[in-house]
Amino acid sequence: MGKILHREFVYLWYYFTLQFSQIAGYWAAGILIGSFISVFAKDSLHRLLGKMDETKVGLAGIIPACLLGIASPLCMYGTVPLAASFQRQGIREDWLAAFMMSSILLNPQLIIYSAALGVKMLWIRIISCFLCGVCAGLLVHIFYHGKNFFDFGSMQERESHDTDPNPVMRYLKNVWRNIRATGPYFLAGILLSALFQRYVPRQTVTAVFGGNEAWGVLMAATIGVPLYACGGGTIPLLREWLWQGMSSGSACAFMLTGPATKITNLGALKICMGIRRFLLYLAYVMGFSFLCGCLVNVFF
Repeated sequence: MGKILHREFVYLWYYFTLQFSQIAGYWAAGILIGSFISVFAKDSLHRLLGKMDETKVGLAGIIPACLLGIASPLCMYGTVPLAASFQRQGIREDWLAAFMMSSILLNPQLIIYSAALGVKMLWIRIISCFLCGVCAGLLVHIFYHGKNFFDFGSMQERESHDTDPNPVMRYLKNVWRNIRATGPYFLAGILLSALFQRYVPRQTVTAVFGGNEAWGVLMAATIGVPLYACGGGTIPLLREWLWQGMSSGSACAFMLTGPATKITNLGALKICMGIRRFLLYLAYVMGFSFLCGCLVNVFF
């Protein structure tokens, strides 16, 4: 019995260290670049959205709002108060919807992390998240034109943690906060992927998520709801699933529903939505991810 346990430990340690050596560089780069943007560029990015109303670009402003949402390093609990301040400044609801949707789905750190999945999946993630934000803005424009979609109440923008007068120390403290926030999930993701690699037959993953079947896309979209905890933690799992036969469309669906329904994001969104609009949001996320995943399977 002892020899069997020792053998299994050796196998798992091998798979764990192999995955870690292949992915850790992307995780570290994501933290370093994301912290740099958070400390030195965050305020400039957010001021750009605040000044967009002066440009009179109309509905087309959904596009730069999505791009700024993707570039924003804030978590959703930081984005909601920021969006509340934008609403008080008179920023359009469709722009806010596009900004918040894309901010939920993607950020600079997650873009770097996702490079570990390969160039094709990286671009699929970026484009699908961008389009999800654009469509969210368009739907709010169509069905809530002239009305408020969000209800931020008296919410105030959160106080920044990056207050150290020394810019180097501000950056280092931000890096350390990101390591503490994402590190445990990243290591847990590598451990889970090692367990999958050791104990789950490749044909099982292919049968559930593989091929061009709509069922695989639906399954991936569904498990993204409870399983997704942190972007860095899911990259090792997705990498392993893709290697074992998961289709690109199924991975796309998982990458959309995961962050969009992460419990912390849902908690923040519930603050600024009534139950009806909250349910509409969930239906939109599930429907868009399923449709997008099916289209990815057709064309990629």
